[in-house]
Amino acid sequence: MTTAVERSAAAPVPGIEPGAGAAARRPPAEEARRPLWHRVLFVTALVGAAIIFMLPFVWLVSASLRPREYVFAPGFLPTPFAPENYAEAWRAVPLLTWFGNSVVVGVAAAAAVTLSSAWVAFGFAYFRFPGRNLLFGLVLATMMLPFAVTMIPTYLIWSELGLTDTQVPLWAGNLFGSAFYIFLLRQFLLSLPREYFEAARMDGASYPQLFWKLAFPLIRPALLVAFVFEFKASWTDLLKPLIYLRNEQLYTLPRGLKVVLDRFGYGGEQQWEIVLAGSVLATIPMIILFFLAQRHFVEGIATTGRKG
Repeated sequence: MTTAVERSAAAPVPGIEPGAGAAARRPPAEEARRPLWHRVLFVTALVGAAIIFMLPFVWLVSASLRPREYVFAPGFLPTPFAPENYAEAWRAVPLLTWFGNSVVVGVAAAAAVTLSSAWVAFGFAYFRFPGRNLLFGLVLATMMLPFAVTMIPTYLIWSELGLTDTQVPLWAGNLFGSAFYIFLLRQFLLSLPREYFEAARMDGASYPQLFWKLAFPLIRPALLVAFVFEFKASWTDLLKPLIYLRNEQLYTLPRGLKVVLDRFGYGGEQQWEIVLAGSVLATIPMIILFFLAQRHFVEGIATTGRKG
């Protein structure tokens, strides 16, 4: 026996002819007749832009593999070759501890803001109530407040709670959602046929069931986009760890790299090869994360802005 949700999902969407989706995916005739030199020029431009964006990272990796006196030598080849810089950086500072702290804080911050923002976005997308658009506009208006405005009041709150010099302030604020992710997820939710939710309500589903069993699986690409965005923001955040953390064992990677820069870079021992090796080690995880989630990430970006 099929439920109303399954019958609604199987039924054709009104106003869309069968096979319209496949037809929309076919390239237009103009693109099919596009001259070969147009496509070659387009691919060449893409490759050139990719090379330009990759050059700084290529130089970083190359310089981190050179001896100290050759770090700033011209060229992109690591000659002479000195891979022991990475072992020296690993021994000089507790990179593994900082890496683990960044993973814990990043996952907690990303999960908290993704789930809380999804709840709020579902409310704005599904419910119809007076003043909804005004309230949503007020939520978006909070993006105009720079972090510097709320930095001191927020610190005083965490200080009164006795949670300074802990990792809690680095992620717990995300439990209240983010205006940017609320907007992102609301747009995705508005693209879902409302008939699905109305059919589930007729079957007796509660509002939490609508979210967890129907909306949540359908918006996974958008949720992944929000998760990756926030994980990256937490992974590269230096300001909050500088404000709240004093214990070196609690440092995240950006805060730890600040220690490495102070100790081995400017005003320190001028061991730039260690600074650069630590920077490479901090960058690689985000590159791996993007490649692992690339397909879902691009799908979420491509479909989030569509409505109806």
